Amino acid sequence: MTDPRVLLTGFPGFLGSGLVERLLERGDGPVACLVEPKYYDQATRRACELTDAVGPDGQIQLYEGDITMTGLDIENSTEIFASIEELYHLAAVYDLAVDAELADRVNVRGTRNVLDVAEDIDVERFHYVSTCYVSGRYDGVFTEDHLQEGQKFNNHYEESKYRAEVAVQERMAAGLPATIYRPAIVVGDSETGETDKYDGPYYLLSLLLAQPTWGSLLFTVPGSANAELNVVPRDFVIDAIAAIGTQDDSVGQVYQLCDPAPLSVPAFIDAMAAAAGHRTVRLPTTKSVARRVSRWLGTYEINVEPAALDYLDHPTRYACPNTRQALSGTEIEVPPFESYVDSFVEFAKADGAH
Repeated sequence: MTDPRVLLTGFPGFLGSGLVERLLERGDGPVACLVEPKYYDQATRRACELTDAVGPDGQIQLYEGDITMTGLDIENSTEIFASIEELYHLAAVYDLAVDAELADRVNVRGTRNVLDVAEDIDVERFHYVSTCYVSGRYDGVFTEDHLQEGQKFNNHYEESKYRAEVAVQERMAAGLPATIYRPAIVVGDSETGETDKYDGPYYLLSLLLAQPTWGSLLFTVPGSANAELNVVPRDFVIDAIAAIGTQDDSVGQVYQLCDPAPLSVPAFIDAMAAAAGHRTVRLPTTKSVARRVSRWLGTYEINVEPAALDYLDHPTRYACPNTRQALSGTEIEVPPFESYVDSFVEFAKADGAH
């Protein structure tokens, strides 16, 4: 069996699976994937699906491990991964309602453990998937040069990803050849709508679809009119990482994978409602009342995460000059939400997400 030159954490997750497929398609296999034991069976099935589609057996090599443990909980990990030249770190808890201890253990300490392994095996390239929301509730335009701005955070998820990126940037400043990617809110494929992750704006869609088409009630909170909902489809994020990651001058850089011209919260809701064929009525309220109502809706199996309501008045706007320059010579660009909102809605409806 050929020794892998690429190691990826976060398989068989939403982005991880798509990125592994892209790496194999362009001939970067075999890819070694670190998998939590509880996801090993799922990872095995997904690996079989991908290798059937893109190439022969052995292109994906699975290793049971745990990023929260020293050495990734793999005995002799330095020797086992000695052939690795590039490491993609995607594994994290992606949950707006995550508690502080779990967020710290996985997102912060886990990232430090992966960084330690990357340095021990002397990788030629470390790729880290962060998030635009390391910004917290920064009031203004947050660029790729921003990070430690004294910002406050909406939740433990944001803060933990911020602290993890600080750790990556510290290693990068000390000489680790790293590239950081900050996606905005990631939704399904722009062509098919396919997703296996119903959070973020899908909570609004869930509330919409649970109501009659002739009159659907949705929250509006003070500040919503001036807030933006920065959404990008999964295929754009994967395309961008795959393309930027091959550029020599992207080492040491940060790339915000966001929509440079996102819709406002009201315009986003209008586009989504129109695609679903719903007439909406906006209910002005406070976030505290909206949270109580969201918890009450949960008793009727209408999934609206209260923590997601903080993004209805999110004060931050995102700029991505590094990304736009890096992708200027390619055909990769962010499609406007209006161009794929029909797929976004139809896949969720067909999949029973409501």
